[in-house]
Amino acid sequence: MAARKDIDGSESVPAFYGKELRWRREEAGRTLQQTVEGSFYAASYLSEIERGTRRMPLDLARHVDRALVTDGFFERRCEDVRKARRGAHAEYFAPIAEAESRARTIERWSNALIPGLLQTGAYARAVIRATHPLDLPEEVDARICARLRRAGLFDDPKKPEYWVILHESLLRNSLLPPAEMAEQLDQIAALAGRGRIVPQIVQWNAPTQPFMELSLMFMEFDDEPPLMYTEGPYHGQTVDDPALVKQYRKAYDRLRAAALPPEASLALIEDAAEEYRNGKQRL
Repeated sequence: MAARKDIDGSESVPAFYGKELRWRREEAGRTLQQTVEGSFYAASYLSEIERGTRRMPLDLARHVDRALVTDGFFERRCEDVRKARRGAHAEYFAPIAEAESRARTIERWSNALIPGLLQTGAYARAVIRATHPLDLPEEVDARICARLRRAGLFDDPKKPEYWVILHESLLRNSLLPPAEMAEQLDQIAALAGRGRIVPQIVQWNAPTQPFMELSLMFMEFDDEPPLMYTEGPYHGQTVDDPALVKQYRKAYDRLRAAALPPEASLALIEDAAEEYRNGKQRL
């Protein structure tokens, strides 16, 4: 049996919270399974909270307080952990950024912007300046750093499997000077070349009009139900109703069918990057 890994409570607020949860649980003489009995959560879910890798939902915090007789301690600390886990992310997006690190597969349809996980620092800065023009320089830098840190999940050679469908306009309508846009497209091509992402391009004349105002993101996990996420510049919505997720998945599959094959899509991305480098990009 593998030795149990100790928790460094000084590492972060979630880690401190998780270490306290484990201490209170063990002091009460309860196993993970005994602690979650009567809730809708699995023992593995609680284990991840103890390790500081997952947020404690408010309903589970209340359940734990009752199970361990902790007089509302974990419910009161939920807000502290929520703020700490959010960091520089918008409040509505913080749970999605956290879920990305647990996802087995991520599938995207992007109609207006290159997805955050694929963005270079220059592209992220252009997006943030356009959508949050009053942000202070240090706030902009914090947002960019948070976005680039998310891309660290591609350091894992196998997980997640990432599939992205991009509208062709994202290759042609640049937010950046030509040289920086070439770097952005090179980054996407490099990830594809490493086998870490599968890109597809939906061309201008493809039948995608019903979805041109709506981005889609699907995530599947090893031990939790799939979810769908969509967002605009200042809001996001998570959908976890199985029937609705399934309906949106069918729409995504139709978009995938309308897109170019991955090999042709990668060639189009590489050609567009070269055109930006040579100052010959098409409008």
